[in-house]
Parts: sequence; C-alpha cells; structure tokens
Amino acid sequence: MIGPYVLPDDVFDALAAGAGGRPAVLLLLRARRSRNLLLLRRALDGPCGRAVEPAADLLAGVERVAPRAARSVIDGPAFGTWAARTLRDCPAHPRGECAGRDLAALAVLAAVRAARPARVTVPVREGRLRLPGLGTVTGLGETPEALVVVEAPAGAEGVPGASVGSCRVRVLTAAGERVLPRDPSRPGHGWQPVAVLDARHRGLTLRLPLETAAPELPALETASAGPAAWQDLLRQAWELLVDNHPRRAEELSAGLNGIVPLPAPARGVASATSRHAFGTVLTSWPADPERLALTLLHEFQHSKLSALTDLVTLYEPGGRPRLYAPWRPDPRPPGGLLQGIYAHLGDLAFWQERSGSRHGPAQADAAWRLAQTRAHVERGLTEAASHVRLTALGTRFLERLARTVRDGDRGGTGAGDGSGGERLARAVARVQAGDEAVWRLRWAAVDDAGTERLAALWRAGRPAGPLPAEDVRAATGAVAGPGPEFGRWAARQRGAERARPAREAADAVLAAPDRAQGWAELAAAAAEEDRPGADVLRARTELVRDLCVRLTARQPATPPGTAPPGPPDPLALAAWLADPAAGPDPSGGGPAADEEEAVQGAPQARGAHPARGPGRVGRGEPPEVGPAPGPPSGDGLVVPAESGSAEAPMEPARSPGPDPAADEGPAAPAPSGAGEGPTAGAERGGGGAPGQKTGVSMSQNARSPLAKTSATG
Repeated sequence: MIGPYVLPDDVFDALAAGAGGRPAVLLLLRARRSRNLLLLRRALDGPCGRAVEPAADLLAGVERVAPRAARSVIDGPAFGTWAARTLRDCPAHPRGECAGRDLAALAVLAAVRAARPARVTVPVREGRLRLPGLGTVTGLGETPEALVVVEAPAGAEGVPGASVGSCRVRVLTAAGERVLPRDPSRPGHGWQPVAVLDARHRGLTLRLPLETAAPELPALETASAGPAAWQDLLRQAWELLVDNHPRRAEELSAGLNGIVPLPAPARGVASATSRHAFGTVLTSWPADPERLALTLLHEFQHSKLSALTDLVTLYEPGGRPRLYAPWRPDPRPPGGLLQGIYAHLGDLAFWQERSGSRHGPAQADAAWRLAQTRAHVERGLTEAASHVRLTALGTRFLERLARTVRDGDRGGTGAGDGSGGERLARAVARVQAGDEAVWRLRWAAVDDAGTERLAALWRAGRPAGPLPAEDVRAATGAVAGPGPEFGRWAARQRGAERARPAREAADAVLAAPDRAQGWAELAAAAAEEDRPGADVLRARTELVRDLCVRLTARQPATPPGTAPPGPPDPLALAAWLADPAAGPDPSGGGPAADEEEAVQGAPQARGAHPARGPGRVGRGEPPEVGPAPGPPSGDGLVVPAESGSAEAPMEPARSPGPDPAADEGPAAPAPSGAGEGPTAGAERGGGGAPGQKTGVSMSQNARSPLAKTSATG
C-alpha cells in the first residue's frame, strides 16, 4: 500500500539550498518509486492494460521473493520513461503494438536479478531485442516478437547474489533460438551487453549501467568510446567528486542509477536529463574527468528538482510563458527557468572549488566560469521573481536558493576578490548585457502599432508614456546560439579593460542598424557607463531598434537652405523610453515639429492595459505581460571543448532525449533525436507543503514540471 509522504521543513530547505544530503535523496527516491507504481497501476487500468498485465504479474512475483530486485527495476533508468510514454502516447495501440508491451523487457531484467524462472513475450524492433540493464540481441530479422525464457537452478530464486551467472536466458523466435552468455556482461555472437561502470573511493561507491538497451532512451553504440574508456573516466571523476565535494558525492552515490551515451555535438559536451528517469544522466563523451564530474553534478540537480515537484507546487500557471535565461539561446517556460537555476547551483559549487584550488591559467579560467555561473543564477532569479507566478513555497524555495548564492559570493573567490575580481565582474556583466540584447532582437516581436505611436510622439516632442506590451515568440525545432560574431566579441571581453565607448557604439549602430552585434556592444557600453535608458537598451532592444529605423526612414521635411536633421540617436531614444514623463532630448535628434495630429491619428499602442499597468521598463522594473500559451522546453549543460579557452557563452547543443515535450534539454545545433533532450514544462507539480503529508496522486505526477533547466545572473 502506498501512503502519503511527509516532506519535513528542514529537508525542503536543504534541497532549496542546492544540496539536501543523502537522506533527502533517499526520500525523493522513495517518492518517485511510489509515483512509478501509480503509473503502472494506471497503465493496467487503461487501454493498454491487457498488453501490460503479463509483465506486471511477473514483476509482482519477483517482488514477493526478491523485493530489492523488483525495486531496482522500478527505480531504474527505463521504467519511468516507459510508463510516461505508455500513458501519454500510444498510437500503435489499435494495431496491437502499444508501448505497454515493452514492460516485458524490464520484467526479464527483474527475473534474472531474482533468479526467478519466467517466460515472457518481448517486442522485437528493427531486428533487435532490447533488454534494458542486460543488453541487446541483434540480427533477429523481421520477426515482431520473441519469447524470452529465463531458467534458474532450483533453490536460487530470491537468494541474494545467486543470480550472478546462474540463469540461462533463451530467446526463441520463428527463425530459431539464441542463448545468451551465462555472464550477460560478456559480449557474444549477436549479443551486445550493457556494461556496468564501477567506481570506488574513500568508502563511497558509484555503480552505473552504461545503458544502451532501453528502447525509450536515445542510447548509442559505444564503439567510439567503449566501456573501458568510460570506466576509466568515471573512476577519475569520482575521485575528484569524493575528494572535493563529499556531501554531493554521497547524494550521487544514493541517487544516480545510469548513464545513457548521446551523440557528440560539433563542440563541447551535450547532456540532458529526463524528468521521468530519476537519477539517469544522458551525456555525450565528456573527454576528461573534470567535465564528467561537472555533468553529473549539473544533471542530478535536475533529477532532484523533478522529484521534489512531484510533492510540492512551486509555481502556478499564468505569467509570462516564455522567459529569458542567459545560459540558453531560446526562450524558456517557467518550469524550464526554475530547472536551470537549480541545476546551475551544482556548477556554482564545482567552479567555486576549482577557482580556489587551481593556479595560473587554469585558475583564471575557473574564476571566469564561476563569475559567469553566478551571474547566470542571479539573472535567472530576477527573471523568476518578476515573471513567474510563484506559490508561497516557491518564493521560499528561491529565497533560500538566493541565500546560497550570496553566501558563496562572500567566500572571496571569483569575481569579488580585489581589483582583478572587479575587472572580471565588469567583463561578465558586459557579456550578459550583450547576450540579452541579441536574444531580444531574435525572439521579441515588435508591436507595429505601438512603435508607430511612439515615433509620432517622438516627432511631436511629447513624452513616450507607457511602452507597448512585450511579446516573445516561441521557438520551434533546433535552435542555434547567437553566432560566431557574438562569440568572438564575448571572448574578447575577458581581456578588455572596459567596453567600447557608448557614443562610439551608438554611431556604429546608426551606420548598421540591422547588425545584432552592434546592439550588443551598445547595450553593454550603456550599462557599464550607467547611461540613462541602459535598462531599455538591454531589456527592450527590439523596440529601440525598430523605433530608430522608423524615425530614420521617415525624416520630416525641412525648409529650403536648412540642413536636414541627423538620424535619431539610440542613446537618446532609450533615455526617452525609460522615463514616460520626459520629452525627447533635442540634442539626440529630437522632434522636428509639433505633430499633434500624427499622434492622435497613430494606432493605439498595446501596453496601457488597465490590469497590467503601463508596461514601463525602468531600472530594476521589468515590464509585465499577460499570460499566453507556450510549449514546454528546457535546459542542458554544455561544457566548452577547451576548458582553458577564452571563450564566453558557448553555443548549447541540443541533446536528444526520450520525450520532446517532457524534460529540459539543451537547445541548439542538434544531432537528430528526441528533444527532451529533456525539456522543462510549464505545468505545476503535485501540491503540498513541507511538514505536511503530501499524497502523490496520478494527476499531480502527470502534470509535474519537467526536469531540466539552467540559469543566469
């Protein structure tokens, strides 16, 4: 029987602080197991019930004699993703090929681990029989299914350790019989085993299957980086984590349950997390132990938050559907934003330790990444506080998280240490301002009527008043980063003493208003010089550019013998927009005449909504916008290919994943595959408060926020 869970206040606060410890992870693991069992019950009661029933009966039989074997399958990488797909989308069900039949492959794993005799029919696809946790039988031809027979010696059933090498597994098809090796971890003819990676250091053990057989997960062949290479890399990464992050290593030891290899992106490392597979990390080959250690920390944060939102509601629907997250090139939903913020706490801890233990160029690189990660988290917190409809628990969660960031900043490492730290902080701030401006130009839609009204007001010498409401477009398909020109500019900021002068940047923008990089430089320079309207140049870049272009294209007529006015100055335009009560500054190409009729005749601008207020953008006062529907999406960790390079923000690479509509995965130049590279959803999780009993109902679990996201400062 499944009862409600109690999430104590201290456990909630510890998780909100970024860690939580082993007890918190074990509680989340138990809650997720209950959720998976409820999903199984729902599958049995649904249209796929007859297809699911034989395998469910086998799992129930295993649970009676070997509970740990059954739990290892229910907690494993493939069970949650199987259940989610079966319940969400089963188009082949009318043809008798529904996804519910894939539970049989998991039941085989449970039977082998329990040394329990079994006979079960398992689907065969594209000539392959995939047995998650065991391996893949290849070369089966066109047969649609196979009968898998598990034979075990008498007296071995349920005895711990008795199943190792004792079971005989036969695969029967119309074409004949295959017998798997007695030790399923050894390769054989037509048999590709799932390797199990093992790392031990200072009493802490990490044992992870390199999962290549789960039909619901986008696993690759491991020929390019075989099990031996993964084993060696994991051993080194585990030593690094245990030595430098012992508490987080305890969490990983308790909660990680598998690695799924992904295709390598063009540069860096692609990684993702499925919200349905607690503790499973999807990652391309990381190449060095430091990057693997960082990936494990980052992705496990996603798993923790996904499991937590099964139990508590951190935000409600509504608010802005698409938000800015500096670590991503595409707009994020509220759930994706929160996921990214939380995942970057793992990065923050990692780079904080690295920046304090390294020397020379390696230390400088770690300090840069620490400062950039902190800025990402801080900016993400600001975005969430301004535009996500947080519950009381959500507010408490983010306040505790922000305290962790502040406490880490007082440690003296990174950007806050001396004049060198101040220079680093300025460089990071320039990159952030430029990145947000380029993002706005790409994703923010311009309100033609509202901008035309502002142009008329400018020509008439009148105050701008309320700004048009914001509208951020939804991303579709793979999304590339801001491009090489921005990457080169951002990389140069690490060695630059200051930004290009704002006056010079404004002149360059007037010469080439369609060049996004020019607006990035202008936004960065205006912020560094604390110019009036700097916030507008960063937070409403698309509006300033469109207004500048309109005013330049329609200069008023001038009397004979009089020099025509110059193009409107973007710095003056931004200052005018930032103060709705002030008129234009004549020194910046102000009005040519009083055009009251033009103002009256201009279409009404959107933005003076009585419920939303004027939509003003001022310092620390982002504009608001009403709710609008938007697809869920998510975050992924992308580690630069050269850890010592002077690169600024990297282009994320989309990680393929099991469910494009489910978890938070990186978005960008994408290898083919399901885009969950996990995606973060915008629906709420289960309700409940710390200290209260919280039942994990099916409706709550089905709508919980997805697993992956990132953050900026």
